[in-house]
Amino acid sequence: MPAARVAPRDVRIAELKEALAKKDAQVAKLEALVEWYEHQFRLLKRHRFGASSEITGPDFRQLTILGEVTVAPPPPETEEVTVKRKKRVGKRAEDLANLPVTRVDFELPEGERNCPKCDGPMSDIGVTVRHKIEIIPAQAILKEEAIHSYKCGSIDCEEREGRQTIVTAGAPASLIPGSLATPSLVAHIAHQKYTNGMPLYRLENGFRHDGVQISRQNMASWVIKCVQMYLMVVYLKMAGCLLLEKYLHADETTVQVLCEPNRRAQTKSYEWVYRTGGGAKRKIVVYVYKETREWKHPKDFLKPFAGYLHADGYEGYHNLHGGIIVVGCWAHARREWENIWKTIPEAKREGSDAERGLQYMNALFRLERKYTKLKLTPQERHEARLRESKPVSDAYFAWADNLGALPKSPLGKAVGYSRNQRRYLENVFLDGNLELSNNRCERSVKPFVMGRKAWLFSKTPEGAEASSVMYSIIETAKENGLHPFNYIKYLLETLPGMKSGDDIDALLPWSESLPDSCRSNAKPNQSLPGF
Repeated sequence: MPAARVAPRDVRIAELKEALAKKDAQVAKLEALVEWYEHQFRLLKRHRFGASSEITGPDFRQLTILGEVTVAPPPPETEEVTVKRKKRVGKRAEDLANLPVTRVDFELPEGERNCPKCDGPMSDIGVTVRHKIEIIPAQAILKEEAIHSYKCGSIDCEEREGRQTIVTAGAPASLIPGSLATPSLVAHIAHQKYTNGMPLYRLENGFRHDGVQISRQNMASWVIKCVQMYLMVVYLKMAGCLLLEKYLHADETTVQVLCEPNRRAQTKSYEWVYRTGGGAKRKIVVYVYKETREWKHPKDFLKPFAGYLHADGYEGYHNLHGGIIVVGCWAHARREWENIWKTIPEAKREGSDAERGLQYMNALFRLERKYTKLKLTPQERHEARLRESKPVSDAYFAWADNLGALPKSPLGKAVGYSRNQRRYLENVFLDGNLELSNNRCERSVKPFVMGRKAWLFSKTPEGAEASSVMYSIIETAKENGLHPFNYIKYLLETLPGMKSGDDIDALLPWSESLPDSCRSNAKPNQSLPGF
């Protein structure tokens, strides 16, 4: 039986339908691409002109533990009442309690203490005390060390010994032989650059205004030599103590080093940051300079470490040895949703997937803030998370899975991040000492990033390594309540006189045997992390 012949009209209709389907697919693809570019444009505008805070406003619809959305009821009608309150008493005295006091009395001269009307003697009936703060600028003093030598004047002694007997008075060794550097000068340079973010050329200009001629090249050389000769032993001891802890955080950021061997000056290098968790008795922050972002660098550094490691989603942290359990960062997962939500027009936010994802994230962080305020023990926090936070996490991933396969889009990126990182994000429920985010380490990265904006780059690998040591000592000192300048000065005064076999534990930032002069008067930051 001959095959049925297809009418030319039917063929044409089929071809048109196929072409139309291709056009529809192409239009959908272009629409998704336009949506992606619009999102990127709005995101860049927000980063440039918007607030950097990731906190959602008070009008944001919150998610309860059961996954329901609760909207705050409208405020009741109120009438305005003006209340006068007395100024808090003692706040200024509390703020000024740690400052040295110099008192100046303003009194009438002896000849003017008679009454101007009756000429009778007047008595002192009280004093009005006013408080002012005076600033004494840093002052450079040229210190001359005159080392006297003595010789024996006895002719018999010279004849008996065959030479003159000469004795030189004892004097401390120079910090750096042949240089003007002193512990206080190097500590001042390090404090200004690595604590206050002042590049050396500005410090050079500041010295020049005070009549002191010190080049930036000399300052850089002194810092490098003091690190290599003295401070490196403290840095290595700190790193060794860090690796004995059970809970660590890790992160990395870029740094430019101009004169690296066989590399262009524009090539990015990396500063790796490792620090202890919030519950550690010894608070330690260690910075490590490396040329690349290869995963072998954290693998080599963390080889002796066994425990929990908080990190972001970088794959390099997931290839470490089996003794390390990586704990993902929920703040990074939240940031993906927050970026979408804040770039959606306000009229389209309510009921959107971005709002729903952000509600789950905010519910988790609200619970963490509650646990912090209640001052739960690690075991109590672990039990509370399993009881309250874990159901929210499970509901979030179930909801994300129900979204199905998503194209390349902001929503697909946010869902894909959470899906890919799920096994690491859920590790926070293994131990009550763990933290919901890696923000603690990001806060330790920030001083380096802020300083980098000022001094821009390191010239040599030696300079980059010296910066890593200085940042490690300074940030660890701050974490342990020390004043960076006083602590570095104390180290540079003490270490040159120590012998190779001496124990340096007494010099570490958490040592209770450090002198009180190293302590800082700054009040600790009591703010609660979270959103």
